[in-house]
Amino acid sequence: VPLQACGGGLVQPGGSLRISCAASGFTLGRYAVAWLRQAPGKEREEISCISSTDDNAIYGDSVKGRFTMSRDNAKGMVYLQTNTLKPEDTGVYYCNADLRTASWNNYWGQGTQVTVSS
Repeated sequence: VPLQACGGGLVQPGGSLRISCAASGFTLGRYAVAWLRQAPGKEREEISCISSTDDNAIYGDSVKGRFTMSRDNAKGMVYLQTNTLKPEDTGVYYCNADLRTASWNNYWGQGTQVTVSS
């Protein structure tokens, strides 16, 4: 499996989770990486991304100021620290790696469930 996500779970509103994504079989540092989530009954949305050329993450408005995305290319890992979680953050979280050169390589993780509920 090129990308393996883990770290999801059940958390109370206001709580935190750190979810991770491990890359194997390709050089993560060459890829732009993103976290996306799909809430029940809704379309998948991108919530954060980091390009392959710098470490500055870009966040969607729904998570800005609460979530922090980071990457460790040497370890082949991507992280999403989620803080001040809300019930509307509930969903399946996916990591994605994308490389567009003369060809297009794109990998998806299998998703990890985050449920925010009291």
